[in-house]
Amino acid sequence: MIVRIVEMSFREDAVEEFVTLFNKARPGILSFQGCTHLDLLQDSKRMHVFFTYSHWDSEEDLDRYRFSEFFKDIWGQTKTLFDDIPQVWSLIPR
Repeated sequence: MIVRIVEMSFREDAVEEFVTLFNKARPGILSFQGCTHLDLLQDSKRMHVFFTYSHWDSEEDLDRYRFSEFFKDIWGQTKTLFDDIPQVWSLIPR
């Protein structure tokens, strides 16, 4: 299993737009083979910072999603809202 955490910082005027975009995309992300869990978390002090937390059966499943047209479309829309470079971690639970 792979746990994927993505930290994203948004322009303050773009926060609601991102949340709406994520909520529309969530069912599509969860429908990808190997995606078994997906949460959106908001930093408690920096309200413009969000984390996605997802579980994938394998790195191959995660890559299938990452290189899909679906991802390219959603990421293309999302990255226009950033105010900083996202940070990404792929982790293996122990």
